[in-house]
Amino acid sequence: MLRPLLLACTVLLAIGRPAAAFDTPARAAIVLDYRTNAILFAKNQDQPVPPASMSKLMTTYMVFEALKEGSLKLTDTLPVSEKAWRVEGSEMFVKVGDRVPVEDLVRGMIIQSGNDACIVFAEALAGTEAAFAERMTEKAKELGLTHSHFGNATGLPDPQQYMSVHDLAILAHAIIHDFPEYYHYYGEKEYTYNNIRQPNRNPLLLEGIPGVDGMKTGYTKEAGYGLVASADRNGRRLIMVLAGLESIRQRRQEGAALLEYAYREFQEYRVFQPGQTVAEAGVWQGASPKVPLVAQDVVGVTLSRDARKGMVVKMNYDSPIPAPIAKGQKLGSVEITAPGTDTVTVPLVAGQEVSKAGVVGRIAGAINYLVFGAG
Repeated sequence: MLRPLLLACTVLLAIGRPAAAFDTPARAAIVLDYRTNAILFAKNQDQPVPPASMSKLMTTYMVFEALKEGSLKLTDTLPVSEKAWRVEGSEMFVKVGDRVPVEDLVRGMIIQSGNDACIVFAEALAGTEAAFAERMTEKAKELGLTHSHFGNATGLPDPQQYMSVHDLAILAHAIIHDFPEYYHYYGEKEYTYNNIRQPNRNPLLLEGIPGVDGMKTGYTKEAGYGLVASADRNGRRLIMVLAGLESIRQRRQEGAALLEYAYREFQEYRVFQPGQTVAEAGVWQGASPKVPLVAQDVVGVTLSRDARKGMVVKMNYDSPIPAPIAKGQKLGSVEITAPGTDTVTVPLVAGQEVSKAGVVGRIAGAINYLVFGAG
C-alpha cells in the first residue's frame, strides 16, 4: 500500500516598508488588478450609486458584442430618430433623418460621450431604448454584476439606473478582455463629427498620466463627478473607478493620486511562470523514477508592500505517485497566503507522461521502496 508523503515548501519574501494609508473624498472607489483580479483599494465598493455616463460602458459592451458576432458592422449606417436628435446632455450632434456610420457612432459614444449616439444604437439593436435597457440589465447579470440595473442607454438620471464601482470595474475588465480589437477607441484623445471637434473627457488620458489608455467619465448633479480609468505600465494593467466627487478638478486630482498610489504600493509577485517545474515527485512503479510538477499558469499574487512580508508559498503533493501518469494530470497544488488576503490555490500538473514500468522495473522499484521508503 502506498504511503503518501505530504511535502510543503515555504518561501518567505523580503520585507518591504509598510504601505502608506490612502483615503479619498469619493463617495465610492475601487482599484482592481487586471490579471489577478486583486482589489488593491476599496471604499463602498458594492454600494449602488448613480453611474451617470459611466454606464455607457454597458451600452458599449452591447455594441462591441454585436460587432464581434457579426450582426453589426463598422461600415453599416444607422438611422437617427427624432428622440435621438432631441436627447439632452452631451451629444455628438447627429441630425434627425441622417444615417450615420457605426464607427462614427462608436467614436461619438466613447470619445464625445454622445447620448444621441447611444439612443441610435439602442433603437437599432433592440427597437426601443427601454427594450435595450432591459437587455443591458440581463447582460449585467450574465457578467456577474450584482449591484447594477439599467433604465436607459445614456446614463441620464433615472431611478432604475444604478451601478456599484465594483461592478463598473468588472465591466471595464470584461470590455478590455473580450474586445481587444475595439478597446483602442477609448484611448483616442479627440474626435470631430459634423465639423464639431470634441476632446475625450478622460482627464488622465488628456494629461498623459503614464499608461492611461481609457475609459469613461460621468457627471450628473445627483451622481457627482465619476471616472473609470485603466492604465498599463510595463505589462501590468490596473482598473480604477471613482464615483461621487465634487468637481472636475477633484476628479482629476483624486484619479491621478489613487492610480499612483496603487502602482507604487502594490506589486504582483510572480512565484512561478507557466510551464516552470515547481518540484519533482517520486513515481511508484513507473518507467521514470520521478515526474516534474509544473504550473500551467502564472503563480503569483498582488500584494501591498506591508502584506508581502507575511507571504507564504506552499507546495502540496503526495509522493510516490503511482504510474501510469498522463501529461497534464493534476498531481498537487501551490497555495499562497498573506495577511489580509484570500488564499490563492493553483493546481500543479504532470510536466510529462510517465508510463508503467515493466515487470523487472516494478520488482526493482518495490524492493527499493521497501528498503529506502518514498524518498
